[in-house]
Parts: sequence; structure tokens; C-alpha cells
Amino acid sequence: MQVEYKKRFQKDFKKLPPRLKEQFYKRLEVFLKDKFDPTLSNHSVDKAFPGCRSINVTGDYRAVFVETGQVATFITIGTHSELYG
Repeated sequence: MQVEYKKRFQKDFKKLPPRLKEQFYKRLEVFLKDKFDPTLSNHSVDKAFPGCRSINVTGDYRAVFVETGQVATFITIGTHSELYG
């Protein structure tokens, strides 16, 4: 699977502390092996982001993505309240 990043994701990601950036990359490795691994809690976020899904980065941080064929495009990353509140 190919991974792409929207500008919004890149901007939001740049603001994260190094520890959260590292955690995202760890979760991305898991995602690339098995996008439905239970640790990711991969689920639809259609109400807030139509057509998108979310994975857990940490207990509070989520990464939102859309999947088209073999391409996962990450849209944004942030806390649960930042994204859905």
C-alpha cells in the first residue's frame, strides 16, 4: 500500500512533539502490515469526515485518512476533541 499526506496533515504533524511523531510512525508500520490490527482501532469517521476512517496514534491522538484503491491518504492528525469536538 502507498501512503500519501495532504498539506493539512503535514502542517498538523509538524506541530506535534517528537514523541507523538515517533508514535505515529510506529502505528503506520502496523497499519501497513494489517490496517485492521486491533491496536489501531481503525473505524469510520463518516459524520465528521465523510468517506474517511481514523486510526489511534495514542489514547487521545487520531490520524484521519481516506483509502482509494492501494493508496491511503492521511488528511489530518490531532486529539479526539480537536478533530471531532
